[in-house]
Amino acid sequence: MPSSVVAAVKYNPDLSELTVRYVSGAVYQYKNVPEKTYKELMAASSKGRYLNFSIKGKYAFEKIK
Repeated sequence: MPSSVVAAVKYNPDLSELTVRYVSGAVYQYKNVPEKTYKELMAASSKGRYLNFSIKGKYAFEKIK
């Protein structure tokens, strides 16, 4: 998953939680994210662009680290 912004992504389908670790080291957990959105993120040619336009500002989040 090469990305200049995203280092790692995890998805918990039972809780609909998307956890994103950024290259900067910051870790955010986005709540109530549909599995379809996770799959679209993983298929996106630019993970950072997809996050900016389809996840950030649309889902509640918590900064984990």
